[in-house]
Formats: sequence, C-alpha cells, structure tokens
Amino acid sequence: MHAPANTSRRFWLMGALMLPLTALAGTPERIDMEVWKDPSCGCCKNWIAAMERSGFSVRVHETGNNGVRAQLGLTAKLGSCHTARVAGYVVEGHVPAREIKRLLREKPDALGLTLPGMKVGSPGMDGPAYKGRKDPYAVLLVRRDGSTSVYQQYA
Repeated sequence: MHAPANTSRRFWLMGALMLPLTALAGTPERIDMEVWKDPSCGCCKNWIAAMERSGFSVRVHETGNNGVRAQLGLTAKLGSCHTARVAGYVVEGHVPAREIKRLLREKPDALGLTLPGMKVGSPGMDGPAYKGRKDPYAVLLVRRDGSTSVYQQYA
C-alpha cells in the first residue's frame, strides 16, 4: 500500500517550516534594559558595552540618574554613577552581567541589585587605565524595605 502523493509533500512542507524555527531556537534572546547616566561618563559607556556583549539590548538616557534612582525607590547611599531597569528590577552601578542574569533567573521579591560607588575591577571600571587592579567588592541585593544583603562577593 502506498501513501497518497500529497502526504510526502505535507511532511516536506512541515520540515521546511520547522527549519527556520529550529535555527531560531539556538539564538539567545536579548534582554531589554534601560540605563540612565550622565552624558560625559566614560565608565558608564564601558559598562553598557559590557552589558551589550553579555546579551542585553540597552536603551540609554543621557539625563543623569539621581532623579530616576529616587523614583525607582533606591536611596542615594546605595547609589552609583548610573541606574538601570531590567525586567522590573533596579540595577545600580557596575553590577556584573552574571549577577543580573542570576537575578532574572531566581526572581527574588526585591527592588534589585546595587554596587554602590565605583569599584575598580568591576565591569566598566576595568579598562587599561586601571593597570589590572581589582579591588574587592560586594554586589548587594536590595529588598523592597530598603534593607540589603550580600548577593555576591568578588575578591
């Protein structure tokens, strides 16, 4: 018994339609991020470039970040030179992409992450001008009540 002629054509068509979907399945999806920074800040530009290399699609606002930081609920004492928003979380300062992706996987009930100040050796603060220097720092998880805990320590 033979299958009808249009059956093999149907399977070929299904395979042809699935091929592009299979090709897309291996492509990592970019993660949308908004960043507020001072227009003249070079370390912020370096951090943004590091985020883009790590799979983030970054929209930049060259308006400074103090106002938006306060609007998003993060205190000035936890501040740094740029503020980002990604998937409803606040990311303040030179937080490594690895910790942001971990935050997005774990989805804690939190305001977000911060790396207060400008820590040498963190992403964006790690260029040739620093001659390989790496200071220890801690990325902090900021809870909705403003309290913090160490999310990841870098030695």
